[in-house]
Amino acid sequence: MWRVVDLVEPNRHLALERRSLVVRSKGEELGRVPLADLQAVIVHGDGATLSLNLATALAESGIPLVLCGPDHMPRSMTLPVSGNYESAARQRDQAEAPLPMRKRIWRDLVKAKIAAQATALQRVGHRDHVGLAKLVATVRAGDPDNVEARAARYYWQRLMGPDFRRDTDGGGLNGPLNYGYAILRSAVARAVVAAGLLPGLGVHHSNRLNPFQLVDDVMEPFRPLVDLRVHRRQGDLTAGLTTDGKMALADLVNAPIEMEEKVSPLNLVLIRVAQSLVQVFKGERRDLLLPAVVAETVQQQLDLDASSI
Repeated sequence: MWRVVDLVEPNRHLALERRSLVVRSKGEELGRVPLADLQAVIVHGDGATLSLNLATALAESGIPLVLCGPDHMPRSMTLPVSGNYESAARQRDQAEAPLPMRKRIWRDLVKAKIAAQATALQRVGHRDHVGLAKLVATVRAGDPDNVEARAARYYWQRLMGPDFRRDTDGGGLNGPLNYGYAILRSAVARAVVAAGLLPGLGVHHSNRLNPFQLVDDVMEPFRPLVDLRVHRRQGDLTAGLTTDGKMALADLVNAPIEMEEKVSPLNLVLIRVAQSLVQVFKGERRDLLLPAVVAETVQQQLDLDASSI
């Protein structure tokens, strides 16, 4: 099982010992995790420090180090400069990808996202999932009609209630959503860098101040996984993130996802998605490999239901 180290308490020190991350407080060891088991390291706590040796080892291992603000949104993320021996050739293919290809990739990501949103509504028993699913067929290359935004307005009011507004700076369930997206973003970033691609060169996102444009593109279809987990626990999370809530969201990287008739943890699915994107950029395949339905397996949903009673 891949693990996410979430450093919440203040004045913790992180160091590297024998290829393991070690957490200490006032010289006392609180725990250690082998780097081979790490998915990401997320730091929230005030006064936290870490050694240069650890930061370098995390980068060399392709493990994102995410530094978050009080709203749980990442303020920075460190990744290795080169994550793959073929990275130069792959990054050239990525940079030279023609506009029609980039528009086609974005269309497929948006269609998968809306389909996943419809599945989320279906999982919570909302009958309007049928209406949302119908929007999938209307998405064209590049999404010039901005169907993604229309779907979002339809989706949020039905999943979280008519008074909910998705706002990264907002209160209520926005904080837990921010936190879950930070977990997902770090997992996607790891997969993208491991595939030898440039995380800052997107197919749709193009904010020059965003060094993770491609990451934000690829993560779109997987956002409803976070949404559904937050929805399932909203009674506990409305007032803010609890320890149990954080653990449930951090464990998202291990969520079982079915793709091509095989169930794998989300982190492995993301790696396959990123590798397929390399093939698309190289012209070896036309379509991005994505789960037919971006959703956790039914058994996992039953487990979530039982744990939230």
